[in-house]
Amino acid sequence: MGNLLYLIAVILVIAWAIGFLGYHASGLIHILLVIAIIAILLRVIRSAA
Repeated sequence: MGNLLYLIAVILVIAWAIGFLGYHASGLIHILLVIAIIAILLRVIRSAA
């Protein structure tokens, strides 16, 4: 389950980068980034505990 969460986070970061650099899109792209960062932080916290 942890690997799946990490994979989703990486995909969201890539989608954010493509959207931000390619389209200068609205707030949806930034929401994706926030979700990805939260997922990465959760993985780091869980692996450290």
